Amino acid sequence: MAKSGGATRTDGIHQALRADILAARLMPGERLKFPDLAERYKVSVGVTREALTRLVAEGLVVARPHQGYLVRPLSHQDLAELTQARVEIESLVLRLSVREGDLRWEADAVAAHHLLERAPYRDPADPDLLADEWSRAHAAFHLALLAGCRNRRLLDTARSLRQEAELYRQWSVSLGNEPGRDVAAEHRALLDAAVARDAEQARNLLRDHIAHTAQLLISCAPDHPNQTGGEQGGR
Repeated sequence: MAKSGGATRTDGIHQALRADILAARLMPGERLKFPDLAERYKVSVGVTREALTRLVAEGLVVARPHQGYLVRPLSHQDLAELTQARVEIESLVLRLSVREGDLRWEADAVAAHHLLERAPYRDPADPDLLADEWSRAHAAFHLALLAGCRNRRLLDTARSLRQEAELYRQWSVSLGNEPGRDVAAEHRALLDAAVARDAEQARNLLRDHIAHTAQLLISCAPDHPNQTGGEQGGR
């Protein structure tokens, strides 16, 4: 059944808002006022409200009393805590995965990396954004590395933490701006260590990989202890 005009317009503004948030054209913590958004995207206030409701459910937007809707703020404390949890839990799961994974796990990891290497990194239609194909391949590669872990509780926790970090990871590209970083080499090193069954090396590489991505954003956060006078000292 074809979508109604209203549903199509809601889908359109939802995608436009999502892209502008991920690319940091709408900045972390920025208020999202219905009249301004309706004017910006040339849609009704009602369509704007429906799109924001979807984005709240996705964690990209928050609704607060007396403030209305805001782009999810960039919080040093939240990111630092999330990063600590990921560094400890995800690296543990990878170490177990490398030790316990079978030949099928190894083959799946190699195949996932093959797709990641060949996916375009930037969206050719919007260079401020990661390409959706790369984002999907990136998530699939990391999940494939973890999938050999036989402890379902630990694996589910690691997957949940990765999903929670997705917005921060996108912002690390839009706001972090580190053109000299070789992300492809980091992924290749992770795969090589996993296939070589070097559990400790894989664990240490993943810890560095997660921490490096987070550090690109931590110093940009307005609640960072080193921030003064509202200036951002991020790199």
